[in-house]
Amino acid sequence: MEKSAFIVFLLTLNIACNPQRNLVFPKWIPYDETKELLDTHNHESESMHFQQIQSKVLDKNIMLNIIYEQLGPFSQEDYLQLKPLILEQDILTIQAHIRSGSLNYVSLTKWFLYRIALFENDKNSALNALMSINPKVVEQARLRDKNLSENKHPLFGMPILLKDNINAADMPTTAGAHAMLNNFAEDAEIVINMKTKGALILGKTNLSEWANFFCASCPNGFSTVGGQTLNPYGRKLFDTGGSSSGSGAAVAANYAIAAIGTETLGSILSPASQHSLVGLKPATGLLRQEGIVPLSSTYDTPGPMTKNLNDNLILLSAMTDKNNLSYSEKMLKDLQASKAEDFVFGVNKYFLNEPLYRSTVQKIQDAARSVEFEYEQMNYEGLTSVLNRDMISDLPDYLDSFAAKEIAHRTVEDIIKHNALDNDLRMPYGQKLFNDMIIDTTTKVHLNKIKKRLREDAVKLLGKIFDTLKTDVILSVNNWNAAEAALGNYPCMTIPMGYQESGEPIGLTLIVRPGEEEKLFKIAFALKKILVHRKVRASFN
Repeated sequence: MEKSAFIVFLLTLNIACNPQRNLVFPKWIPYDETKELLDTHNHESESMHFQQIQSKVLDKNIMLNIIYEQLGPFSQEDYLQLKPLILEQDILTIQAHIRSGSLNYVSLTKWFLYRIALFENDKNSALNALMSINPKVVEQARLRDKNLSENKHPLFGMPILLKDNINAADMPTTAGAHAMLNNFAEDAEIVINMKTKGALILGKTNLSEWANFFCASCPNGFSTVGGQTLNPYGRKLFDTGGSSSGSGAAVAANYAIAAIGTETLGSILSPASQHSLVGLKPATGLLRQEGIVPLSSTYDTPGPMTKNLNDNLILLSAMTDKNNLSYSEKMLKDLQASKAEDFVFGVNKYFLNEPLYRSTVQKIQDAARSVEFEYEQMNYEGLTSVLNRDMISDLPDYLDSFAAKEIAHRTVEDIIKHNALDNDLRMPYGQKLFNDMIIDTTTKVHLNKIKKRLREDAVKLLGKIFDTLKTDVILSVNNWNAAEAALGNYPCMTIPMGYQESGEPIGLTLIVRPGEEEKLFKIAFALKKILVHRKVRASFN
């Protein structure tokens, strides 16, 4: 294993031994994954043919040691006793348990840490969903317990995970890339907002490296730093979606209350759908992007990924400083009172070939008005150039303004050269998209024309459905219309729609007009009353 300043730093966090250190879990021992990898090559989908599962960069024992040092005497008995109070429970229920005295923020945090170690230290259940753990999170939870009077927001004291392209103090922000191992940077703006509300940042999640804009043939959920993220509903069977794969897998496995993902063209909608979660992709500009490793400043946005709608609303309200989305009990009650009959639903005729979409639409049509439409295909010509030119300028801007000074690589070209020094370790699937990026010769004038055309075409396509057919929402599936929504800056939310016969989750995605995030929640709450609810995979119950 390659030694780095990153690993040395993390090791120093565990030098001062705790005499009450929890020794329930053994050390992680890397195993021979040759047969596992060969088996994945029998998968019907080439995107599930893995070359690597375990990380060759991170020592998992470093993360486990950080957990053990903070657990103290927390035992399996404690874990099982608290399980009914925490597993799959929403934020308001957990806060009620804390007010009653049956739970506190320290025990809540330790429960999640114990659960992470329980599953991630077993090669038969490990998801590789996490990159790092906050070494101070239990100490911070203890402060929350001492300052209950400051509990003004439901997110107070709630352990939240961040996709590892979002800056957070005390942990590196790697974007999954070897070149970013030592990127210990200050909190991103959305993290500052959440901490102001009292949130606890539990750790960082794995992702598709560089937000899925790095290698051309790598599976969703793979990063050089974190290895291959696996889906708890079917490890090595079901795609995790990308690029917020670790956030999806971790929340689905109940490793935290919720997680934050980021999206450019489907990177929240895709993994949220694949993990039976509620995933919100707000319009770009609603949430601040400062301190987040970019792909494209034109289309990027962070967003919440949660097990239920209540938590999604609470998390969004803590991430933003917009007054119109400030959380209140009245706002929640108003949203919960919404009815499907108050809205007109746009139904894509082509998607009716998907059985779960067809049956879901039937349930909606029994309760509300709907209009079916023929969906026109968009011309995406030039989109890759937009992403190329955005990233080649946006990434250096992030590195100069928000990255740690220890990061020596300040351009895409620098990172390409760094990776080429050790192909097997630093880019096992290659770096074709990075190589293509630096040879893209699109001029700024031409780039602006492409952006303008793509935006106008998307607005024309979706606007026609909204305006001509007088619909309130377009019903889609997973991330199947994520690109058009992103190009036109339409907010989207995916909610659990059900499960294929194989057990693979599938999401119903709602698209509304720009600026209608509150309406999006109203529609989702209305549908909650008539659609299926998420189920936890039995092996992660």
